[in-house]
Amino acid sequence: MNLLDAMRIFVRVADLTSFTQAALTMGLPKGSVSTAVQQLESRLDTRLLHRTTRKVRLTQDGQVFYERCKDLLADFDEVQTLFRNDPASLRGRLRVDMPLAVARDVVLPKLPEFLRAHPDLEVELSSTDRLVDLVREGFDCVLRVGTLSDSSLIARPLGHYRLINCASPDYLARHGTPTTLADLAAHQLVHYAPTLGACSADFEYIDPADPTRTCSLPMAGALTVNNSLSYTAAGLAGQGIIQSPETGVHAYLESGELVAILGDLRPAPLPVALIYPNRRQLPRRVQVFMSWLEALMHERLDH
Repeated sequence: MNLLDAMRIFVRVADLTSFTQAALTMGLPKGSVSTAVQQLESRLDTRLLHRTTRKVRLTQDGQVFYERCKDLLADFDEVQTLFRNDPASLRGRLRVDMPLAVARDVVLPKLPEFLRAHPDLEVELSSTDRLVDLVREGFDCVLRVGTLSDSSLIARPLGHYRLINCASPDYLARHGTPTTLADLAAHQLVHYAPTLGACSADFEYIDPADPTRTCSLPMAGALTVNNSLSYTAAGLAGQGIIQSPETGVHAYLESGELVAILGDLRPAPLPVALIYPNRRQLPRRVQVFMSWLEALMHERLDH
């Protein structure tokens, strides 16, 4: 049995956690399925599966090999359809990461339409505000908000989020509406830190006398959160002033649940970019997804 067929069998066994079920769904004798996996283990010189009388499960090495198999098999399938123009011919797995708010508000509402157009694609969507390790964790692309650090990764700039200062009417009724930097001494800031325990950001603003200079003003605050959804929720709950992308709180500003303040002391815009590995030829499924995501984000960003 060739290596590709053995890899497909191994992936099916891992997916179904059963040699018997894998054999049934692939129309193969159970003995052939078991032999294929044994040959893989011998070839790799490691155990890929823990076997019990009830089911099988991946070993640590098996999990690593499983992830690589999924990608390699998808790439092989894509090579066979490389010169087809039919978008429905895209197949394989996409693993992507993006901030929580982007996943909830922008991508997930439109994703069913994308998957209907590409029925053979499988999307693994990670939504977290931490900086994932794109290469080590096997992501095809990542939507990143904020200043990028130098790396071997490729960045496709999409635009900028315009940030505003806002607070709930209840908070402003209790503390007053600030109009100057000096007023902030009597106010609370909801602090944000992707990793709790790390230094959180202070009140940031563009220097009115020098638009190229960003300043930071330390502020008191009883609450620190580590993700964007909790950050917005804290502002709505009257815990303090928040500095948020305008597009993310637009509905709350329209409804009056949040009020924009200190319009002449806005933070600097946040750059938004798609990040992907430095590959000679990016798989077509990744190219199509990134183009789709760029179009979704276009009207939400300043350019």
